[in-house]
Amino acid sequence: MHSISDYQAIVSDHFSAISIDREPENLYEPIRYILSLGGKRMRPVLTLMAAEVFNVDCRKALAAATAVEVFHNFSLIHDDIMDDAPLRRGHETVHEKWNVNTGILSGDAMLILAYQYFEQYEPKIFRSLAKLFSKTALEVCEGQQWDVDFETREDVTISEYLKMIEYKTAVLVGAAMKMGAIVAETSEENANLIYEFGLNLGIAFQLQDDYLDAFGDPKTFGKQVGGDIIENKKTYLYLKAMEFAKASEKEELSHLFSIQPTDNTDKIASVKEIFNATGASAVTQDAIKEYTLKAFDTLEKMEIDADKKELLKTFGENLMSRNV
Repeated sequence: MHSISDYQAIVSDHFSAISIDREPENLYEPIRYILSLGGKRMRPVLTLMAAEVFNVDCRKALAAATAVEVFHNFSLIHDDIMDDAPLRRGHETVHEKWNVNTGILSGDAMLILAYQYFEQYEPKIFRSLAKLFSKTALEVCEGQQWDVDFETREDVTISEYLKMIEYKTAVLVGAAMKMGAIVAETSEENANLIYEFGLNLGIAFQLQDDYLDAFGDPKTFGKQVGGDIIENKKTYLYLKAMEFAKASEKEELSHLFSIQPTDNTDKIASVKEIFNATGASAVTQDAIKEYTLKAFDTLEKMEIDADKKELLKTFGENLMSRNV
């Protein structure tokens, strides 16, 4: 097994060497641009790691890992259009650098390109990868739609919110790991267990992202702290605060999430105070631990060496101790 940094280096070198030499230029240049911006590339790293967990050279999983990352970036282009976001990873978003139509079309092309990477595998593996990919891609779309729907709803439940983040974020993490297992041709039970590991870790990751958005260190978080509060997003923190709040706190929180002041400093501070006072922040941290432990429980059922279980557990622990 390699270290996490080794996998990251393999993925980085691989993407640096990828050449999409096709025309028309205005279709493919935005694709090369978004892929060149890098980012954490957590998902392709997980695909490579999963393949080696099941005793196959990680480079055999590079094509599947590429498909996962290309799909992820396709979804980011379209998400940025829907959110009218000006920046992605500190750079202009595709629709800002070019235009909305180019963003839509280049994103569409990336979805097709992602499928094409599976063609590098023999038919049996190709079918399994394509089936999982189609299921996952549709779930990501469903999660995104729920996220949009929740913006205008006042009756979102915790279970609905958890289902939304499962589909929007966690299923792709689970699928990235299962693809490595499929390439390694391990047992169906092992493949399903590593999917569950990734799924629960993905939910914990998103809950932690919600928490850090409010309580992260501005110097290390990498994006604006309080962004979800500014945008009046009904995150797990918000929903739990509304569940636990006294009448006066509930009224104040509802008011704060209905306004968009020019200077959000006081609004962010007031909301965070309510999150702490109601116990919502503590309960969110408990939920992060709960889903992380759920992920670790699946490792005990997996038929792999103890040192490989330990590597996966270490990866999960590092992910959950981040402050960025």
